[in-house]
Formats: sequence, structure tokens, C-alpha cells
Amino acid sequence: MRLWLILAGLNGATAVALDAWGWHGLETDPFGREMFGFAVRYQIWHALAMVGVAWAVARGLKADLAGGLFQAGILLFSGTLYLLGFTGEVPMQGLAPIGGLFLIAGWLALAWAGFKAPKSA
Repeated sequence: MRLWLILAGLNGATAVALDAWGWHGLETDPFGREMFGFAVRYQIWHALAMVGVAWAVARGLKADLAGGLFQAGILLFSGTLYLLGFTGEVPMQGLAPIGGLFLIAGWLALAWAGFKAPKSA
């Protein structure tokens, strides 16, 4: 639980800070701003999802896989879009889609943890 709360807080704080910087300090074209904004939105929503993972783990549910997938997805998906927005270039083709798949897999892993939970949980 502790790890997921720490990562949720760090991801949330980073997303808010990057959003502010992107709005006020990022000098790029409209496409770059849009990609940067997408990165922020996905990061903040999945930071909140990690709070849910922390809650689930604290209740004894096996949701650690979901947290790991969310973190990997944030790094690959949002990280790629941040770089695209900032530099105008993709660091490596395919990283954002793979990150998106990790995010989807994280949601499915969270659903699976809920499905496998005892009825009383």
C-alpha cells in the first residue's frame, strides 16, 4: 500500500507541475501543446487510479500488478507524449501505444483483483 500511495502522490504532483509549466512556459506549436496536455491528463487520472490500488491492497486484494502496470504505462505513454510535446520528436516508435496497452492492462488487472476478492472484501 505504501508504495502505491507514494507513487500516486509523486505522479499527481508531477502532473500538476508539468501542466502548469506546459501552460505557462512550454514554447511549442499547438500540436505539441495538445500532446503535452494529453500526457498530463493520462498521468493525473492514473495517479488517482493508484490511490485505488493502494486502497485495494490495504484491504488485502491482490492489486499490486495493476499498480505496476499503471506506473509503467504512465512512464511509457505520458513520458513519450511529454517528449513529443517538448521536442517535437518521438524518442522511439511504439512506446506510447505500448504504454497505452499497459494502462489498459492495469485496469483489467484491477478488475481481476476485484473479481478474485472474497465477497466480504
